Amino acid sequence: MKKFKIPSVSPTTSKSIRFPVDIVKKVEQTIEGKDCTFTAFVVEAVRAALQSIEDKD
Repeated sequence: MKKFKIPSVSPTTSKSIRFPVDIVKKVEQTIEGKDCTFTAFVVEAVRAALQSIEDKD
């Protein structure tokens, strides 16, 4: 059995950005009924985009 480790919370910072209304609606439709917040979705999308860029280099 894997040993339990108490997770640490990564430090965060608040950024205010504007999204096109159609993008917000699509994200909200995508995460509806799932255990996911808008912020968590956007953070994961940015991580994936950054990884994709790194993989191309």
